[in-house]
Amino acid sequence: MLAGTVPVLLPGAAQAGPAHPKATERWTTQAVAPGVTVRTGVLRHPGTRHAWTVTVQAPADSRWSTDDPDAPVTWAEVSTRAWADGTARELTRAGFRPRVESVRWPHYADTPHGPMGYRVRIGRFATQEEARTAGSAVTAAGFRTTASWTGYDVQEPADLENVHVAVIDPKTFQGSVEATHDGNVAQRETTSAVARKLRSLVAVNGGFFVMSPGDGVPGTMSGIGAYRGQLGSMAAGARAALLIEDGGRGIRVADLTTTVTARAGGAAYAVQGVNRVPGMVRDCGRPGGTPSELPWQDVTCRLADDMVRFTDAFRADLPTGPGAQAVLDASGRVVSAGPRGGRVPEGGQVLQGIGRAADWLTAHAGPYRRVEVGETVRTKGGRRVVLDGDDSVVSGAPTLVKDGRVDIDAAAEGVVDPEYTSFGYAWADVRQPRTMAGVDGRGRLVLATVDGRLKNGSEGFTLSEAAAFMRSLGAVQALNLDGGGSTAMAVGGTLVNHPSDAAGERAVGDTVQVLPPAD
Repeated sequence: MLAGTVPVLLPGAAQAGPAHPKATERWTTQAVAPGVTVRTGVLRHPGTRHAWTVTVQAPADSRWSTDDPDAPVTWAEVSTRAWADGTARELTRAGFRPRVESVRWPHYADTPHGPMGYRVRIGRFATQEEARTAGSAVTAAGFRTTASWTGYDVQEPADLENVHVAVIDPKTFQGSVEATHDGNVAQRETTSAVARKLRSLVAVNGGFFVMSPGDGVPGTMSGIGAYRGQLGSMAAGARAALLIEDGGRGIRVADLTTTVTARAGGAAYAVQGVNRVPGMVRDCGRPGGTPSELPWQDVTCRLADDMVRFTDAFRADLPTGPGAQAVLDASGRVVSAGPRGGRVPEGGQVLQGIGRAADWLTAHAGPYRRVEVGETVRTKGGRRVVLDGDDSVVSGAPTLVKDGRVDIDAAAEGVVDPEYTSFGYAWADVRQPRTMAGVDGRGRLVLATVDGRLKNGSEGFTLSEAAAFMRSLGAVQALNLDGGGSTAMAVGGTLVNHPSDAAGERAVGDTVQVLPPAD
């Protein structure tokens, strides 16, 4: 059924600054199964005209490299008013006609309001190539530049956004919903490939994961993940997670923390990771981590003393290097101890340690001894979450909607930093492809994607726009999942959105799958 074109207030219209013109939306609705509906929408701001422009970049020393004199300089679009005004004067003297634009803080719950900073731009061009040509002249004059599309700026409304929304009603849907890493937490697969394998009705990509070997084992998750009741990875601090209980009969969004402890006799040691490389913590958020114990999106922190548990869902060669390990059978008995490496035995687990954790394993986890490994999942408020075989968890960041209101804790969940405005700016405050999940007032699961980076002309959402969009769908709780090139939705195993990577659909870590009733 094709809905009519109606005027609405779209995400972005609520941003500080000039009022945006009313937008229109057009929807196509598909009933996939009883209790499962997929809607495809085209959101437009008629009359909007965007262009390519030259943005002058500012030096932006990031917090994790300022103590290293050899660290490379990072660059940002947004800087101080003094830098912007000074740069504009230099550009004018060089014969250019720059403009200084104010950039305001989005409506986050835990960051300042008002101006975030200022940027310097030159010209408006019809094509990216024209902007790059103009930028080359500015670069030749001694400035660093990039070609920018003004449609990614939240200060101007997007002229086109292509969205997909799946709504799953547990009261009428007879199938199940689960987060899955498809049996091996140390691999990546595309969302649609997993959907075809599981014959799912609807699927979306899940949480953040390791992409580069320099940050760990590709495919392993960088936040909490639980599949069929078992932890596949630990939380990065207290970050948002989608808790899928009783096979999808219950859905909620909560900030979750994890505690894992190894005990041998009367001795205990805190395990800081599950199924990741010891000493490397993607997205940070673990006690003792450097340069931060707090969550930092897309940053790999380090731990000098680190114990990691590997489950039999880690079906790859174990990390090697200095340290120690203990291989446990299903009963917790140590069947071998020594250097790191090998594989996790079926039904067993492996503990690896470096630094003081290696010393603890050597002293307390010798052959034939028993080691008990216990795990606890809690909400940020301290309430324990008990997982069973029908429960799963997929994580993201940040929270978008809480108690029926837009409530984005962007700083607390490590996706922006008020002291370093360049940190997370493009990730959070510029329009990007996004995947979102939440629950509405009727207890229905809402899964949504928006294409971005001009795929079929779609510009994407900022985090604030994603929150406003989920709230407009009736979500009373919602969170941001992995996005960018990872954003994908499959219906009946067929990809329905347009991923932004040039190579096509990206292989990801975990996914959320809506599965038909068992035969």
